[in-house]
Order: sequence, then C-alpha cells, then structure tokens
Amino acid sequence: MALSIQSLLILFTTLLLKETLVVAETCSNCFTHSRAAYYPNSDEQGTDVGACGFGSFGATINGGDVSAVSDLYRNGVGCGACYQVRCTNSNYCSDKGVTVVITDQGSSHDTDFILSQQAFGRMAQIKDAAASLLALGVVDIEYRRVSCSYPNKNITIKIDENSNYPHYFAFVLWYQQGDKDITAVQLCETQNFVCKLLDRSHGAIWTTNSPPSGPLSLRMLLSGEDGDESWIIPVNNIPENWKGGETYDTGVQINV
Repeated sequence: MALSIQSLLILFTTLLLKETLVVAETCSNCFTHSRAAYYPNSDEQGTDVGACGFGSFGATINGGDVSAVSDLYRNGVGCGACYQVRCTNSNYCSDKGVTVVITDQGSSHDTDFILSQQAFGRMAQIKDAAASLLALGVVDIEYRRVSCSYPNKNITIKIDENSNYPHYFAFVLWYQQGDKDITAVQLCETQNFVCKLLDRSHGAIWTTNSPPSGPLSLRMLLSGEDGDESWIIPVNNIPENWKGGETYDTGVQINV
C-alpha cells in the first residue's frame, strides 16, 4: 500500500531528527574556527602574572604550552582548561597542532587565543616553518576542548602567598585532569563536617575571610558541557596549621 503524503512527511521528519541528534552527539569533538596570536614580548613560555592567578606555575605548566583566551576565559571558570589548537595554513601548519592550557585572559586582532611563543611555533610542521609562522604574528586557526593530562600527578592545592592564617584563606588548584570545569568548592571541617561554600575571587583563586578551624577537607564540583555534575573529595586533608605559599597533594585525580 502506498504511503500517504502525511506519512511520508512524518517519516522524513523522523529521519531528519535522528540525523540532527547524531550530529549533536558528535559535535563535542568539532573544531571552531578563529584566530590566534602570541605573546610578542615574552620568553618562549607563558607569563607568571596571568589573570588566572597561577603565578610562576602558569608560565611552565604543560611544558610552557599555555595561552591567554578572550571569551573562553569565562570569568575564570575556563582557567586550567585544555584546548587543541591548530593553524589552517597548509604551507606551514601540521594537522596535530598543539595542546595548550589556559592560564591568562586577553585578546588581540580579533583572536580567541594568545599563545606562548613556544606553543605558537609548535603548530608548525617543522622548525623552519615555525620561524615563518612566528613572522606572520596572527594566523587563522581551529580549536576544540580536549582533556588535560598530568601523568603521575594528583590535583594539588597551592595556598596563595597572601593568605593569613587563621583569618584569610586563598588557594588555586593545580593539575586537574579531564575536560570538566571546577564550578564550586566547599571547605569542610573534618571533625563535624560542617562545610562552607567558597568564593571565586578572580581567575582560579578560591577564598574565604573566615576559614573553618582544624584540619580541613575540600569538596570540588566538576561540571561538564553536557550538564553532568559530580563532586570529588580529596583523600588528604589540609593540615590545621596551613601556611601561605605551601602546596598540598589532595591524593586524588580525575581519570581520563
């Protein structure tokens, strides 16, 4: 029996919807087109005064393959995220590109990325092509979010040097693997497990003017682009007599 026009329309709409859903499911791996520049007055690595608040760690993390971003900074939520960035000029650029960690905020010439000089050169096919690429200064690129990977490293707490025990507590988190954002942090007393939600003062720095007393435990909320959320709780506590400038291994890491 021949299908009616209405039935054909329903069938066509169903097939089109399925195709759209397949595209949406795979588009987390899609590249976005943009432009990139590099820090013109820096050494090959990044800057130790980046807006994320990582300090000298922000210049050397990932071997110095780091970047400032404009909209992807997301009021600091984007700090520590990793992106694959590759330029599109086939004369100079490789298909692999470079993976960078976000440590700063900035834009130049309508760019989404300002790479460290080293990372910018790594987009090239060979060393000679890197020199030609750097001479261009600004190039067309495509990028996508990828998982960060820090083999043999746990998420680490770096207490900010401006912290003042026991009145003011500020810190950043280093070596977070995966492709999710830390969108909330709680600081908890280990004895009665009373928790306090911390403030993101700027970049990746979390603060409180009245930290709980005694040894402390963290709870970190991981949020994905798909809306999935989960809490991660470190194995190791922050000691009661914490000090500014010190680092503490949480004992946990995110599997990738």
